[in-house]
Amino acid sequence: MTGLYSLWLPILLSAVAVFIASSVIHMALSFWHKDDYRKAPDEDAVMNALRPLAIPPGDYMIPRCSSMDEMRSPEFTEKMKQGPVMIVTVMPNGQASMTQSLTLWFVYSVVVSLFAAYVAGRALPADAPYLSVFRMTGASAFMGYSLALWQMSIWYRRSWTTTIKSTIDGLIYALLTAGVFGWLWPR
Repeated sequence: MTGLYSLWLPILLSAVAVFIASSVIHMALSFWHKDDYRKAPDEDAVMNALRPLAIPPGDYMIPRCSSMDEMRSPEFTEKMKQGPVMIVTVMPNGQASMTQSLTLWFVYSVVVSLFAAYVAGRALPADAPYLSVFRMTGASAFMGYSLALWQMSIWYRRSWTTTIKSTIDGLIYALLTAGVFGWLWPR
């Protein structure tokens, strides 16, 4: 067993490595995620139709029923047939704060590394071989960065292409995390 206190450096450096890699993926390789979100047909008309409704920021399902009985009703069934059927996230108006998003992303990366350190630290001794550390932290980090993404495609019909690309990103982040932990594991 290896204590978390002795893993603070790989926790932080792996989060930094992931932060840098994600920046490269999203900025230098911008083509990779360019088509994750499509533009709505006649975007201006859609925005002009929705603007007067002043929908507060949040997640919405349209149409949405209030009960299982309503879901079975002919009226709700007709709404679903006529469409549009959608799940949307309404964000606050104005330019999004990249500083806040990047800060939260870094904190998230630290949390994933912290859990990878916890799992590996409970299972492996301080002098564990590089490959054992790599496997344990890599698998844990992959779970943190990738597996929950699949729920969005399974339940909310997010594009599988987007989910698979993000899973590949998560694999890259996990490999970087595993490499840093293997390199800096206490000896």
